[in-house]
Amino acid sequence: HVSEWMTRSYGDDIGDKSSIYTMLHSNKGYRGLTHPMQPIETATGEKYVPNFKYRYFTEDLPCGLIVTRGIAELAEVDTPHMDEVILWCQKMLGKEYIGLDGKLSGKDLDSTRCPQHYGFHDLDSFMRVSAYVQ
Repeated sequence: HVSEWMTRSYGDDIGDKSSIYTMLHSNKGYRGLTHPMQPIETATGEKYVPNFKYRYFTEDLPCGLIVTRGIAELAEVDTPHMDEVILWCQKMLGKEYIGLDGKLSGKDLDSTRCPQHYGFHDLDSFMRVSAYVQ
């Protein structure tokens, strides 16, 4: 469970452990983190958009969210909200992780750490090789 992982990972750095929401908001490890923005000129003046080359997109997506999505795919668990985020991000980055078949089969899968990149296509072998089960 996410709250157990956060407690193990951050311990006393979490000020309020009553819910995942409060754990995220009271975690000293996350304090001060913001997403860099960059200015763009529009017809109505200067506006700001996310810097899509920042690590939240270039690292956290292929080495975090895509990994989680890959494990869910192996477990045959639908992830519609996660897919929506990934599809939007891959559009912004000009990448393809989720293919037209709705699976992690896109042309940029080799830049991720998801199980499918390493040739895993079933949960049992992934769990065994990763030493989660014997």
